[in-house]
Parts: sequence; C-alpha cells; structure tokens
Amino acid sequence: MRSPLVHQRRNDEEKTEEARFLIVKKVRDAILDETFKPGERLPEEQVGKMFNVSRSPVREALFALEKEGTVIVEPYKGATVKPLSPEEALDIAELRFSLITLAAKPAYRHLSPTDFDLAYGLAKQTTRTNSAKEYFEYDRRFWDIIFEKAQRPILWEVFRQLDDRLTRYNPLFLKLFPDSATRPRQREVLIEFLREGKVEEAVRAFKNIYLEVVRQMIDYLDAQDSEGLVEAGGKPAKKKR
Repeated sequence: MRSPLVHQRRNDEEKTEEARFLIVKKVRDAILDETFKPGERLPEEQVGKMFNVSRSPVREALFALEKEGTVIVEPYKGATVKPLSPEEALDIAELRFSLITLAAKPAYRHLSPTDFDLAYGLAKQTTRTNSAKEYFEYDRRFWDIIFEKAQRPILWEVFRQLDDRLTRYNPLFLKLFPDSATRPRQREVLIEFLREGKVEEAVRAFKNIYLEVVRQMIDYLDAQDSEGLVEAGGKPAKKKR
C-alpha cells in the first residue's frame, strides 16, 4: 500500500503533467491567433499570468515546445517563438509529402465510404476557414483519418510532430491565400481521386498543388529575408536602401 507521501507526490506529478500539456496547447493556440508571433519573447512570468499557472509548468511546457521546434530557449534570455525560415519550411514540406506518399496506398485499402465522406468534409472545412486555429484543427483531423487507416503508427507519429512544428506557418498561409473561394484544395483533390481508386493520380495531383503552395510560401519568406521587411515579433521594419 502506498504511503500518503508517495500518493501525494504522484498526484502532484500528474497535475504538473496536465498543466504542462494544457500550456503547450494554449501557447500553440496563441501562436495560431497571432497573440504570440514568430520572433517574440515568451517570458515565463508573463505566460504564467496569462494562463493563471505557476512558472514551473510554464518552464516545462516551453522546454517541450523547444523540443518540437516551436520555440527557442536560450540561457539568461528565456524563450522566443522560433522565427519562420524558408529552409525549415522546405524541409517540413518535403518530409510531410514523403510521409503522405507512403501512407496513401495502404490508407486507400482501409478507407470506408463513411471515412471518405468525413475526410472530404474536413478537407472542405480546412479550405474554407479563415481561422488559423480552425485550419490547424481541421487539417489535423483530416490527416489523422488518412494515417490511422494506413495503419502505419510510426509514420503517423512523425507526421504529427511535423504538423506541430508547422503551427507557426499556418497564419502565413492564410495571409498568402486570403480568399477561401480560390484557396488551394489539395486535400479535396486527394480524396476525389482516392475515392475513384486512382491512388497514383491522387498523389500526383496532390503533389502539384501542394508544391506550388510551398513554393509561394518560400518565395515570400525569401523576399522578407532579403529585403529586411520583418523584425523580431513580426513587426514591419524600415526597408533597406
């Protein structure tokens, strides 16, 4: 039988873990709604007050976010939302597409008509929303269906990690494609071809749209870097002469 001290310690650890998880989600949500922008500092005390928690779970949450690539934690300086990078965007995009390619064929074999309908509905919601938070949530649920049906748990785990790291780029995507009526619809195209049993065509059509989106995002980030138009925190800087 556990002693009261051991039981209390276990309860404290569980509460700390729950608080850490909630803070990670809240920080990620704050990045999506641009309360926190790439390049901005995240002082532990400020974050703790914002979410009404002590600094200890905040510190653990920030280290967890550093591990996934969302923030940078430096000695004596604290945490900063990691700036956007064309090199990182390209790496994430190429890795995500490789995983999608590996998952598409095995997923197709296990997708039911109901799964196709649900995935297609989520794809349309992802395309139409103007909220970065909703975009992230719909997109996560869409790919959860694909990777769960692929029955490749390691691929699914790695894909989710990349998606977490991609969080910082979602507001930029909506700024680059503000009109939901003309926004790229690569997920819908993927499902349309898969529903017809055309797996290779599905991957190829998805790739064409997806890589064009990535190219435009990287071109934008390259332009920002070369012209010096964005300072830390996402604020406009004076154009270099």
